[in-house]
Amino acid sequence: MKKKLVLIDGNSIAYRAFFALPLLNNNKGIHTNAVYGFTTMLMKILEEEKPSHILVAFDAGKTTFRHSTFKEYKGGRQKTPPELSEQFPFIRELLDAYGISRYELENYEADDIIGTLSLEAEKNQFDVKIISGDKDLTQLSSEQTTVMITKKGITEMEEYTPVHIKEKYGLSVEQIVDMKGLMGDSSDNIPGVPGVGEKTAIKLLKQFQTVEELLNSIDQVSGKKLKEKLEDNKQQALMSKELATIIRDAPVEVGVKNLSYEGVNAEKLSELFKDLGFHSLLDKLDVEDNEEEVLDEINVQTLTEIKREHLTSPSYLYVEMLEENYHKGEILGIGLHNQTGTYFIPSEVAFSSDLFKDWVENESERKIVYDTKQTIVSFRRSGFTIKGIDFDVLISAYIINPSANHDDFASLAKSQGVLAIKTDEAVYGKGAKKAAPAQEIIGEHVGRKVSTLEQLSNTLQRELETNNQFSLLEELELPLAFILAEMELKGVKVNRERLQRMGEELNDQLRAIEGKIYELAGETFNINSPKQLGVILFEKLELPVIKKTKTGYSTSADVLEKLQSKHEIIDFILHYRQLGKLNSTYIEGLLKVVNQDTNKIHTRFNQVLTQTGRLSSIDPNLQNIPIRLEEGRRIRQAFVPSKPGWLMFAADYSQIELRVLAHIANDEKLIQAFKEGLDIHTKTAMDVFGVKQEEVTSNMRRHAKAVNFGIVYGISDYGLSQSLNITRKEAGKFIETYLNSFPGVKDYMDSIVLDAKQRGYVTTLLNRRRYIPEITSRNFNLKSFGERTAMNTPIQGSAADIIKKAMIHMAEGLKEKGLQTRLLLQVHDELIFEAPKEEIETLIQLVPEIMENAIELSVPLKVDYSYGETWYDAK
Repeated sequence: MKKKLVLIDGNSIAYRAFFALPLLNNNKGIHTNAVYGFTTMLMKILEEEKPSHILVAFDAGKTTFRHSTFKEYKGGRQKTPPELSEQFPFIRELLDAYGISRYELENYEADDIIGTLSLEAEKNQFDVKIISGDKDLTQLSSEQTTVMITKKGITEMEEYTPVHIKEKYGLSVEQIVDMKGLMGDSSDNIPGVPGVGEKTAIKLLKQFQTVEELLNSIDQVSGKKLKEKLEDNKQQALMSKELATIIRDAPVEVGVKNLSYEGVNAEKLSELFKDLGFHSLLDKLDVEDNEEEVLDEINVQTLTEIKREHLTSPSYLYVEMLEENYHKGEILGIGLHNQTGTYFIPSEVAFSSDLFKDWVENESERKIVYDTKQTIVSFRRSGFTIKGIDFDVLISAYIINPSANHDDFASLAKSQGVLAIKTDEAVYGKGAKKAAPAQEIIGEHVGRKVSTLEQLSNTLQRELETNNQFSLLEELELPLAFILAEMELKGVKVNRERLQRMGEELNDQLRAIEGKIYELAGETFNINSPKQLGVILFEKLELPVIKKTKTGYSTSADVLEKLQSKHEIIDFILHYRQLGKLNSTYIEGLLKVVNQDTNKIHTRFNQVLTQTGRLSSIDPNLQNIPIRLEEGRRIRQAFVPSKPGWLMFAADYSQIELRVLAHIANDEKLIQAFKEGLDIHTKTAMDVFGVKQEEVTSNMRRHAKAVNFGIVYGISDYGLSQSLNITRKEAGKFIETYLNSFPGVKDYMDSIVLDAKQRGYVTTLLNRRRYIPEITSRNFNLKSFGERTAMNTPIQGSAADIIKKAMIHMAEGLKEKGLQTRLLLQVHDELIFEAPKEEIETLIQLVPEIMENAIELSVPLKVDYSYGETWYDAK
């Protein structure tokens, strides 16, 4: 079998992937779109090319030997967006997990590494494939080397062989650098000959073969102006050719023999995919769980009858379920561990015991659990109301390090140095093969978990004390877990008939839009088929082709948005897609999860997921119902009070993160604006644009709003340019002017970064920590990500803490006043209640008062409220 070397231009492909895919974030807030695109490309190459040898070459720095020839080489290139820069370390980690060699060489470009290695490979009778987005590399094409250039995105490639180059340009491979010498290359700032484009360059080279021959024969060139340009720019043409020529004898310290590909490290890659949030790619990996470690023996007694001597205080309690959704999952058994021993109690034994029920519901009997919310809900489903929980291992581990892996008990235990537990996957299997084994296996597994709780709780309590974070557990997160459990158990009522009618109405709208699309297209076709839609748009209607894929024309949302001004059919197609997604994801999706007996939805609030402390919602995600479209907002009409004569009441913080920023940064202008009740975006526009209040236009305010919230989320000039559709230069100037206008914010950003570098973490107002190891990285890009994280985490995290505190005070306030009002949902900065009509006047006073006084800041917190028959009416 002939040996094959694949050489990949790492920087070029990373750039292509970044700009081809929308910005993606994993749950740690790291951008991942370039890594994802790079990964899919790697998978495709490994599958299709099956290389025996492979290397990814990277540029080592901004300066190369070419700069000594021409100082302005690659000048004018915009700085790499930080959203891309922060992804390069992960791309390198990805390559290591794939077992793929990578290399960079000081003073040289990736092109030179590729040029040198491809020549060596040819001499050793290798077939060579070069992958890049840069056509400069086509000069390396030969009988043995094929250069694959990405056309649009990274999926579709054009294959450059000597034959293809001849067909495309009418030139030989050797003439590619001559063509570059004449026409130049704006992307690399190679000047070429002014006024000479590709067509002219090709025409000249067909006649004169090389730049040198052309410059020696200028008198034979037709056209006075062209002759003058060539005469005036002789040295520039020769220099441009030199700059465009790839070096094939660079001092590369690796040889082709060092680049053999032995295959992927599936386990390492699997961990990286999980960390990056690439769940769709995990299934493509064939990772066998070879966990065969010998665990210490453990004495677990399975109880067929619960006796009083088994129930002491304190006890460690663990509920074992096969399903993640504890609102539906079957309880396999209860783990109990205390000074008398370690026990496994089958569920039928546990929940038929009056003695156990009395103990569970006794407030004075102390219980340490793994997951308070799951324990409360699962016990309540079985008719037990658990009391006396005074420590939660899962929440404590999350408080101590919110970025650690808390996927299951074993991973949490491992993060604390406890290795004596198998993963749930190892015991129960995964996917379709997931099932409960024999009871003795379950009993041992649960026994190991519950006995480990003692060691974990002791360790975590010490860490909480050391970090001065015990109050965050006892006064905020643990009380909140009880409140969230009650909210989940109550659920929120849904008018199923209204949802179904909405579905019918959307279907009617979809049919009407469908008819309009057919009318504009002049024929019927499958609008949901990208292939058929592509033919209509780009062949029949002859719209400009923006992007192609391996299966045809791209009709993705970003492509359609660029075509909006070209034909009225585009707006109808975009609207059709939006309504289609609303119908399938939210109307049909919500109908599937409504409890048929109670007509309620019981979402789960994840308390230990985000690194900022924010809550998230799953099964279903009620925090994510789209409200930009009126049709999306109207979905909230289906959420109604559970009792007749009751109303929905909604209250939300106004611009809480900007108020927190004003307080933390101690910026006088921001503080004064909030104290005076000014519209903060208008005030920002006044300061940034230097205009009076009456001169602020809606566009100025929109720009100011984007910067205000951009600062909170650590936005870069690239990110702001994308959201406002302006150039990066304009966006950078905008951010600079903003920071000059609000010096307190600038000082805060500088000081918090310095503080994070010294301590290794940042904190919120309530002492929630987020560790930022990236901030001291030697890698500039990773360090930049760490600095942005340091700036925005205290703001976002403090806002999350404030609403959590408000929820606790709210529960206490409702109880003290003996109100029937119930807290149903938390949606970021908003709380949603259901209440009897007669309690509304009380809530109008009580809710803002409690929420606005949840914490004392240097600026007032402001709460807006409304109420009505449905959640929609309450907004």
